[in-house]
Amino acid sequence: MPADPLSRVFSALADPTRRDMVARLAVADATVNELAAPYDVTLQAVSKHLKVLEEAGLVTRGREAQRRPVHLEAEVFDLMTKWIDRYRREAEERYRRLDGVLRAMPDDTEASPTRREGARP
Repeated sequence: MPADPLSRVFSALADPTRRDMVARLAVADATVNELAAPYDVTLQAVSKHLKVLEEAGLVTRGREAQRRPVHLEAEVFDLMTKWIDRYRREAEERYRRLDGVLRAMPDDTEASPTRREGARP
């Protein structure tokens, strides 16, 4: 498992089954049995997926009487959001600069490569 928290989160979410589990846990806490229900896999496989999510800090397991619900730790998404927002802002700034360059370029629609002197159609 990668060492830094962001890499662990992205690595954990690389698997579609784990992403689906996270999506379902965003709606409500669930037990391992409830999480396993829609998948054609063993409870052991679901537990392994949950262990990866837990190691990434995405979920925790609680205890309510006889029930052990799995809970989504939404704060971890703040880490991802900050990382994504940083690069989104940088990309938007590059596009703004490109827009400025394109606006400053002369609008020369008559000089296309096929219309130049000596060019063959």
